[in-house]
Amino acid sequence: MTVTVILLGLALAVMVFTGWRGALPPDPMKGPRLMPWRFLMIGAAAVALLLLIHLATLFGAERAPWIPGR
Repeated sequence: MTVTVILLGLALAVMVFTGWRGALPPDPMKGPRLMPWRFLMIGAAAVALLLLIHLATLFGAERAPWIPGR
């Protein structure tokens, strides 16, 4: 569980940092941006969501059973 919480904190920090960098206005004098900041932010958010689901299952959350035909 400790590793999951550490990774979740890291994913959230990456998500905030890349969101901040993606929101900066472009600077034509420096040239084009070479890092896809918004795509990296979405990737970090997806990883954070998966880690939150993993934490929920560690705390005992279960999904509903699948019933065929419903």
